[in-house]
Amino acid sequence: MSFNLTDQDQLTLRIAAWDAVSLMSAAGAAGSAHKVATEGSIALTSATGLVGHILAKAPKGVRYGRTVAELADQVLPALTASMSLLRQQAPEEAGNFRRTVLVAVDAATRTHQGQSSPILAEMARKITEALDAAPDASGQDRPELQRILQEMIDSGFVGVTLRVNDEHGEWTATAGTAELGGTEAVPIDGHVRIGSNTKTFTATAVLQLVAEGRIALDTPVADYLPEFGLDPRITVRMLLQHTSGLFNFTGEYYEDGTFAPGIPATTAGREWVDHRLHTYRPEDLVRLALSKPARFEPGTDWSYANTNYVLARLLIERVTGRPVAEEMQRLIIGPLGLTGTLQPTTETDIPAPHPHAYYRYETDGQEIVLDVTEHNPSWISSGGDMISTSRDLHTFITALLAGKLLPADLLAEMCTPEAKAGYGLGVFIQPAPGGGTLITHNGGMAGHAALMYATPDGSTTLTATLNYIDDATLSMGAAFQQANQQLIQAVFGHGQAE
Repeated sequence: MSFNLTDQDQLTLRIAAWDAVSLMSAAGAAGSAHKVATEGSIALTSATGLVGHILAKAPKGVRYGRTVAELADQVLPALTASMSLLRQQAPEEAGNFRRTVLVAVDAATRTHQGQSSPILAEMARKITEALDAAPDASGQDRPELQRILQEMIDSGFVGVTLRVNDEHGEWTATAGTAELGGTEAVPIDGHVRIGSNTKTFTATAVLQLVAEGRIALDTPVADYLPEFGLDPRITVRMLLQHTSGLFNFTGEYYEDGTFAPGIPATTAGREWVDHRLHTYRPEDLVRLALSKPARFEPGTDWSYANTNYVLARLLIERVTGRPVAEEMQRLIIGPLGLTGTLQPTTETDIPAPHPHAYYRYETDGQEIVLDVTEHNPSWISSGGDMISTSRDLHTFITALLAGKLLPADLLAEMCTPEAKAGYGLGVFIQPAPGGGTLITHNGGMAGHAALMYATPDGSTTLTATLNYIDDATLSMGAAFQQANQQLIQAVFGHGQAE
């Protein structure tokens, strides 16, 4: 996505952001005005994304010697006006502008003799209020979405958050509670385990390494990971597209209705509960899958298998020589500033704030509901181990589709679906109810789940997080699918073109 702002509009943004630093400099003049201005300016020039490209160039004539009162009278309305401008003309970047200005203000504040003076703290507060004073889409009346959220709670979900970004700006809402039987609302930017949304991150990282010339999409995986004795016909592309035919180590469902178990996954009931703190090595998950019959000849069919993405993780680690979490930070999380996103490997905890996740099982004829918010995610590995927020998922999918993470040819490859399931490389490509297509991946992870949908240009997105009671029979599945379709229809079903 590109900016359609005029040169004057872009100058307005520059003046507002850089004069905010000037205001902090003037407010901190009793200490080191130069240091305050320098630290804040570095933060502005380091900003990423489309707003970052605009703010990297300082407007001419910015002065640091004016009085605090003069600057405040000029800067605070300019910040409000800039936010209003972005919310009308480029709503997907409004949050980036706000975040960039506050990072610069914070950098300036922290450099004043090692701590914030009262006047600097007051200026920072006023700047924040000015940024938040601009009207946005959160005041929209979206009764159809609120109704769907409440129906989700009525159907058995504990809590749900929703974030919609479209031509009206950003709209957020929550329903339900953070804890089963509790009264505290589910946090709008709470951390959840995003399950198979991890696959989109993993595929993006692999494709970034393709862009760096370290991996080739149509090279046999065995060339990179010879120790597993993989079928030499299986290519990197087949891993990312689920066309390898490899057995799914979390269990395989067959067309005749039979199920072949793998490790004790969440379909295993009490056995998963008993193993939820166990550490699984990704190599062992792959070897278990390879001990089972393949579903089909490589490249001849499609079947969703977590095994593919554990191999993708091992591929990343082999060609870079670094843990997958470090590469995810280098390639995606760091550049996009995804402060609520991380990739644990064996760590059991989850950052606050977070809604609680639950799992139901039977023992000795008695039903038990257990809080499983903290557990060892190595059982799913890079098939679904990441943690994120609805805000970060929006930032990620928007940046991905805007071409900020991948060159155009690889992004096109990623969004080209195979014929059977409409799966590209780490994303599903499906028809939008209003016409055109949607780029999506959803995921569930032992009582947590996340939704991620976007139009191909990233101009409209829907991201959501859920917490609920999971169980071996996936009893929330029908309610989830129904609510999911209702949300898609409500957000994308009004003549949305491709």
